Amino acid sequence: MKTSMLRRMIKLAAVTAVLGLAACGTSRPKPAEAVPVQVLQDIRTAWSVSVGEVNFPLVVAAREDRVALANSQGVVAVLDAKTGQDVWRLNLNQAIAAGVGSDGQQVAVITRQNQLVVMQNGKVQWQQSLPAQSFTAPLVAGARVFVLTADRSVLGFDGATGRRLWTQQRPGEPLVLKQAGVLTAFKNTLLVGLSGRLTGIDPSTGSVRWESAVATPRGTNDMERLVDLVSPADRLGDVVCVRAFQSQIGCVNAERGQSMWTRAANGERGVSGNETVLIAALSNGVVQAWNRANGERVWETERLKYRSLSAPLVTPRGVLVADNNGWLYLLSLADGALLNRVKLDGDELATAPVWAADRYVVVTREGRVTGLQIP
Repeated sequence: MKTSMLRRMIKLAAVTAVLGLAACGTSRPKPAEAVPVQVLQDIRTAWSVSVGEVNFPLVVAAREDRVALANSQGVVAVLDAKTGQDVWRLNLNQAIAAGVGSDGQQVAVITRQNQLVVMQNGKVQWQQSLPAQSFTAPLVAGARVFVLTADRSVLGFDGATGRRLWTQQRPGEPLVLKQAGVLTAFKNTLLVGLSGRLTGIDPSTGSVRWESAVATPRGTNDMERLVDLVSPADRLGDVVCVRAFQSQIGCVNAERGQSMWTRAANGERGVSGNETVLIAALSNGVVQAWNRANGERVWETERLKYRSLSAPLVTPRGVLVADNNGWLYLLSLADGALLNRVKLDGDELATAPVWAADRYVVVTREGRVTGLQIP
């Protein structure tokens, strides 16, 4: 094994351990006890199924009336979002490290053996070995599959054959998060989070078209300089908004590759928004809303302060966000007021809620998948 690769692997393991210890050892004040809520917006359970324990950075791929997800042991499932029934399930018999990516036809995951596995209609289509670990779900788009690895390499593969088309290696800070990064598409541009920069890449050649800084690494050690962009990102029209881990949030015009605004916001989870606002939770459980156009603060609520919160999902009826005690909250888009609170069948969400076929789908770490309706 090359010395440089060994060094990267050691540092990667180190940051995983340090961040885990920091999360366990952080002393935060006890949140206020849950009190009865006057229900101002109904939330109903449409269906609930089990897929098995999830202890990796899961992303649920929602396409039209289907959702694709996986468990840690290697079971990949595509569900009908309206009913929760299986479209298909496949056991890869390999532990999964990152996923799931899908364009509605092909489904892709990355195993802990650094294998990129692409499936279709419940069967493995092809698989390829990767040069490094990955914690970010592959992106399946434009008859290609794209991967962001933990050493900040970006790789493009032919979707039909699995042939590697190109590799783009960008310099960056030595530490990375064991957390899903930003890898998405904008028109004919691949958008990738590389350190604190949102980078536009030509999906055909891997060449860099533009870079826009959301956060700049600062500090005297590698931990303080860690500013990776984290998922989920939020796209509306030409504008893509993202969070840089524990430092900033910002919005970028992806057509021009230019930053629109950035604001200090200490948090670990991604963002969600609509035409007017961008929503994100801070590390201390305060939920904030910014004007999407200019970054001005619209409101903030301390109703969930000191709770460990998931990434939010903005819906027409309000903001869905969950805590690590198994409560799912619906907050008002106007001012952050609490509209409803429901207890999930589990403790912590494995990923941010997603929308598909008039259902809001949530997945707990225990593997309980629930389709919710907000009338």
